[in-house]
Amino acid sequence: MPDRVHYTVPGLDPDAAGDVITLLQGRLDALNDLALTLKHVHWNVTGPHFIAVHTMLDPQVDGVRAMVDDVAERIAALGGSPVGTPGALVRNRTWDDYSIGRDDAIAHLGALDLVYTGVIGDHRSAIETTDKLDLVTQDLLISQASELEQYQWFVRAHLESSDGRLSSGSAATEREAAKQA
Repeated sequence: MPDRVHYTVPGLDPDAAGDVITLLQGRLDALNDLALTLKHVHWNVTGPHFIAVHTMLDPQVDGVRAMVDDVAERIAALGGSPVGTPGALVRNRTWDDYSIGRDDAIAHLGALDLVYTGVIGDHRSAIETTDKLDLVTQDLLISQASELEQYQWFVRAHLESSDGRLSSGSAATEREAAKQA
């Protein structure tokens, strides 16, 4: 929970701003983690799909890093202080670290699909929460969710059969998804 907000944007209640700041800090942590995970995958893909996946991920990293900056700046605009340190991210996250090292590109994409599912699901929950608190923040999150969903579609295109099934569709963990992919 942030310290008491002493000022915020015009027309927004300081208590509501504090709630939005807390929510956005969680999104900031998740997006920072996603950017690092994407880069980790970029460095550790192998196999015949290496170049396709390797080059697909750099624009995703850049896009997610831009989202990180936008969320941090929104926190500051609302009167908060964004925290982007590695220690705070690890201390505050509610998910496990990415579990796949050097592996086949498609295996990574199976695991990455689950990562995107988690990030997008939490973004959508944040969108619902901001509906009554702050529509400007909600608009930012909606835009980001749209972009994240497109990135996941790019990932899923490598995992999808012609009848629309995901090869890793029944997996509950990254390791299971990597194996099924």
